[in-house]
Amino acid sequence: MALLDKINQPSDLKFLRPELLPELAREMRGEIIRTVASSGGHLASSLGTVELALALHYVFDSPKDKILWDVGHQAYAHKLLTGRAARFKTLRCLGGISGFPSPFESEHDPMVAGHSGTAVSSALGIALGRDSLHQKHKVVAVIGDGSLSSGMTYEGLNNVGQTGTDLLVVLNDNAMFISPRVGGLSTFLTLLLTRPGIRKLELRLRRFLNGKRLFGLGAVNLARRLKVIFFPGMLFEELGFGYLGPVDGHNLFELIELFKKVRDINTPVVVHVITKKGKGYLPAETNPTKFHSASQFNPITGEPDVKSTARSYTSVFSETIVTLARQNHRIVAVTAAMCEGTGLEEFRKEFPDRFYDVGIAEQHAVTFCAGLACAGLRPVFAVYSTFLQRAYDQLIHDVCLPKLPVILAIDRAGIVGEDGPTHQGLFDLSFLRTIPNMVVMVPADEQDLRKMFVTAVELNCPVAIRYPRGEVIGMKIEKTLKQLEFGKSHKLRQGDDGVIIGVGPVIHRAMLAAEQLAANGKEISVIDARFVKPLDTETILEESKRTGKVLTVEENVLDGGFGSAVKEVLSETGIPVRSIGIPDVFVEHGPAEELREKYGLTVSSIAKAADSFFSENEKV
Repeated sequence: MALLDKINQPSDLKFLRPELLPELAREMRGEIIRTVASSGGHLASSLGTVELALALHYVFDSPKDKILWDVGHQAYAHKLLTGRAARFKTLRCLGGISGFPSPFESEHDPMVAGHSGTAVSSALGIALGRDSLHQKHKVVAVIGDGSLSSGMTYEGLNNVGQTGTDLLVVLNDNAMFISPRVGGLSTFLTLLLTRPGIRKLELRLRRFLNGKRLFGLGAVNLARRLKVIFFPGMLFEELGFGYLGPVDGHNLFELIELFKKVRDINTPVVVHVITKKGKGYLPAETNPTKFHSASQFNPITGEPDVKSTARSYTSVFSETIVTLARQNHRIVAVTAAMCEGTGLEEFRKEFPDRFYDVGIAEQHAVTFCAGLACAGLRPVFAVYSTFLQRAYDQLIHDVCLPKLPVILAIDRAGIVGEDGPTHQGLFDLSFLRTIPNMVVMVPADEQDLRKMFVTAVELNCPVAIRYPRGEVIGMKIEKTLKQLEFGKSHKLRQGDDGVIIGVGPVIHRAMLAAEQLAANGKEISVIDARFVKPLDTETILEESKRTGKVLTVEENVLDGGFGSAVKEVLSETGIPVRSIGIPDVFVEHGPAEELREKYGLTVSSIAKAADSFFSENEKV
């Protein structure tokens, strides 16, 4: 019987002989590799945290002790140890377990964790709640080194230091090297600094030195300035944390001993752990970026099961922005730690002096773009829809209020699939169209995507262009880059029995649905709106009055979305309007096409809804 089969909850670990833990780590890595090879997922980061997850659960007592994983894609090993090993093969499948921590899935996941930078703030809230209720348990926040580029993490760390409460922050530093300080001296210092007597001595020394002055400086401040030369971690100590490490994050027994000692410290502590992305799987160790978020692959070779030659919307954006940048030296590109994912690699290679990666800091990125635009440049911020949500205030206050020409290239808009509710790009149309001075365009295909970026560069105002994850429609690309007629829709089909108006690639499914209805004698007009803001109100009013009924389609939440905009235009006409889109729910994880089937966004479901609606005796 495999060791992993014996672990149904974290407390089962404590019954294993310590010398068996490395074998359990090996089994866990094998299970993660096999599952992700089949289902896709975040491989390299989770392989790097196997020993860390084991040590945390071996020492602490989850779910009584709260362990929060800031970057949720590190948490696969945590899932295996917390009662989900038997279902792990369902990872990211519809109805299966999530690729991220979720309290709806397990009591061992205190918070949802799909976006970086949230764990310290959440952990502090839990810790102070514990203190207020006079409870006794540990709270642990595991943050990745990338989280340290997130302003929210620093806000949380600063607040923790102010409170002085009992909170452990584990900094998982998965750089591609081991710090020189990992070794005998580091181990000695860590053991020394965890001894209660040494901590008491430090407090007494601070009290003694407080008020003393040396060379015009307070003695304590002078000591700090000297210490920063010799020791890392001073940032954390200045924020009010004790700092321990760096330690080898793959030395399981060293981690266990360290966490046992830290468990007895009741003040804020940072433990700095060095891990290797992709640990134990050579393809992922060699290319951690490729295996950060992997599609299905051969677990033996690491090669993709199917090498797709189809172009994606992201690749079309990449080609277009590079072409435009060759023609216009004012165009610059900005990313928030997502260069590869958003398709900016080629731009970075060709224009390194016009490319900016600001780290996991979307709020800063948007205001930074505002500054670039204020200086006379044309910044293009390439960002996933789900991450743009984090910068809503900056869009309103710093970009749209002064009407600055910032271009938002919003990737992964609509249903993205297996990453689930934290990553579905289903809210951007609703929150963007409420902002004055903002232009919002949605391409139905790759041809329109190119034209929209040409148009955006010429507009002297904020512009958002949202496009989906995945393969393009397959339209023939015009060689010449052309602008769109501003604010005008595109009529795709003529009919007299009703009109379907939509935005995005879903309009092509609406076209196929209309053709199905035509075979049954019902002729439906189809209009690609192209612009969500400003709407082509003239065409919408003309077609709706002519046909008598309007059906809208969009891959966005219905509340406040494109359909809502059309209803606002037609609110005083009395013309019946029905909308197809995402209801007032968070869409779960699963294959994108299965989710579209569930939410009525396939050709057959659109045809069925249209046939029912246009057959009703409601024509004005």
